[in-house]
Amino acid sequence: MQEYIEFLRANPMLSLAWAGLFVALIVTTFKSSTSKVKNVNNHELTLMMNKQDAKVIDVRGKEEFKKGHIVDALNVPLSEIKNNQATSLEKFKSSPIILVCNAGMTSSQAAQLLVKQGFENVHNLKGGMGDWQSANMPVVKSKR
Repeated sequence: MQEYIEFLRANPMLSLAWAGLFVALIVTTFKSSTSKVKNVNNHELTLMMNKQDAKVIDVRGKEEFKKGHIVDALNVPLSEIKNNQATSLEKFKSSPIILVCNAGMTSSQAAQLLVKQGFENVHNLKGGMGDWQSANMPVVKSKR
């Protein structure tokens, strides 16, 4: 125990960094376990689309969406969700919705916003389109 105390005294910045990382780990674990938004992987997304008629919402910009998106996905940019202008989603308030972006971070933020706006069954694709494409899952390109 004495060695730990000596280490903490000799390395205060390193000790603070470790303590900060530990607190951050606990906070993110707690937030993810209490969140109403559930993360899904590629396989779960496919099952939800086929069996539960889940709707995939791509929150990337229109240009990125045109370059490649999941089959039957709707493009609703994050800015529309933030400004509460996503009127095209109102009919999906009680049905399963899966949000997608490039890496899963932006869509997670959008999912939290949709939950606050009253959507009941919101999911986020882990890894986003990057993981989807690296798993060789089908991608559709828009011509418009």
